[in-house]
Amino acid sequence: MFPSHSPAIYEFLKEQRLVDPAQLDELNEEHKATGKPLADVVVDLGIVEKEELLKRIAEHLGYDYLAELPVQFPGEAIAALTGKLARDYGVMPLQADDQNIDLVVADPFNTHAVDDLTFALDRNVRLYFADPDKVDIQIKQHYGEDEESIDDLLQEISTGNKVAADPGNRELSERDIESMAEQTPIIKFVNLVIGQAVRDKASDIHFEPFEHEFKIRYRIDGSLYEMAPPPKQLALPILSRVKVLAGLNIAERRVPQDGRIKINIAGRAVDLRVSTLPTQFGESIVLRVLDQSAVRLDITQLGMPDDVLNGIQDIVRRPNGIFIVTGPTGSGKTTTLYSGLRIVNTVDLKILTAEDPVEYEIEGIMQVPVNPLVGLTFAAALRSFLRQDPDVIMLGEIRDLETAQISIQASLTGHLVLSTLHTNDSAGAVTRLVDMGVEPFLIASSLEAVLAQRLVRRVCTQCKTSYIPNSDLLSQLNIAKESIGSREFFYGKGCPTCSQSGYKGRLGIYEWLRMSEAIRDLVTERAPTLAIRQKAIEQGMRTLRDDGLRAIFDGNTSIEEVVKYT
Repeated sequence: MFPSHSPAIYEFLKEQRLVDPAQLDELNEEHKATGKPLADVVVDLGIVEKEELLKRIAEHLGYDYLAELPVQFPGEAIAALTGKLARDYGVMPLQADDQNIDLVVADPFNTHAVDDLTFALDRNVRLYFADPDKVDIQIKQHYGEDEESIDDLLQEISTGNKVAADPGNRELSERDIESMAEQTPIIKFVNLVIGQAVRDKASDIHFEPFEHEFKIRYRIDGSLYEMAPPPKQLALPILSRVKVLAGLNIAERRVPQDGRIKINIAGRAVDLRVSTLPTQFGESIVLRVLDQSAVRLDITQLGMPDDVLNGIQDIVRRPNGIFIVTGPTGSGKTTTLYSGLRIVNTVDLKILTAEDPVEYEIEGIMQVPVNPLVGLTFAAALRSFLRQDPDVIMLGEIRDLETAQISIQASLTGHLVLSTLHTNDSAGAVTRLVDMGVEPFLIASSLEAVLAQRLVRRVCTQCKTSYIPNSDLLSQLNIAKESIGSREFFYGKGCPTCSQSGYKGRLGIYEWLRMSEAIRDLVTERAPTLAIRQKAIEQGMRTLRDDGLRAIFDGNTSIEEVVKYT
């Protein structure tokens, strides 16, 4: 909500007694650890309603509060302010004449704003306050993302010819490649691409060289979006710059490499996991964005149904057993496990994790990155863990029989083990373990629960529109038109907030399988997945498809998204 001035926010919350002092100090520590603004932490936890907080701030500082921004901003007011001033001070012009200008401000705690803007604009400045997120959207829409946008920089590089580009067939020395990567326009370009991705909440950035073009794509809310492609001859300098940032060998382009970039974007610490892959036309590089402040590790903030939430909270407090989360890559499995660990992360429990790699650093937990090249596999790490006297163990993934067997042994000797598997549904996890070679009676005696999950895109709240779906669409969900009654269905028309996609953000849909005596008997008898699944449904399990219907009827997602992922 507020990009800076957290000390001012802290003092305000303390003075106004909006948060209990002890809890406020705890939340302030979380803000410092994650980089997430303190106001956002307080609002996300539901301690203070956002609207109420904004009104109280306005009243405290003596600003007029605008609950809604104008639908249209006057052209002469927009022209009175440069993009740089608008972005630097976080302001949007409401109206302007030769002597006066009214501005709505995103950060009211910036005490220098009035004086600075009065001097810069040579007019009397009057400030109003509104929701910072809404102000930020309008600034981006009317003045663009940055003083030098990616498109502007590409134009400058193309026309100015200031960059030494890839010469084609000539063999380049390491020094040649290094000097290409250190050119100012290339450095600025790569920084802009990464900064834009973080602001757009992209999970991955793809740099892809082809025969006649060089593509850059962002993955946002699970879908890939292509940005304006740089000239093909800039592929090598740009890719080399990324490798320099990740500390990789820039002269080695024949084998895959893995690295990591730690970068600061607008005061936020962002980790980027870097993976290179040699292809026919050069190296393909993918950056996984691990934004500590963007991920929600509080399990109550993940939007789970109450029965699933209560089930997980019960399981992670058990003294022993195995809890498995399943789903494809990018379905939020690790975030769910981290959220579960946060519940039991207290001084009286020893928690160890083995991950490939460690995605998010959590205070108070010993986290081990596995490294198969030196023999530190999941199985080897787990074997060592048992000599470290842990209470709770998290494994990034159960990949083989050895890891599965040691996990079961650990759970039977008084440890709680959390891990993930790649299966389509919750019942499939049992069959997968049997296929690996684990004895069914061991699975039945150690496995406590399986959670299958998917992430579906959330319909944009700014352009959400109700409609009546046709019979063909409903038939994909196996729903008869007569049975929907007066229920409303929604889709996003597309607006500036969601970049015209109709979706903004994602939510989870879940399938919670709790092991019961009847299901344990089926496992011991080597029953097929279908039989286990059917028994779980009889005992009240809601399937992924059914949970998807819940999300549709709640107006949070669309039919197309649920059909796509279930």
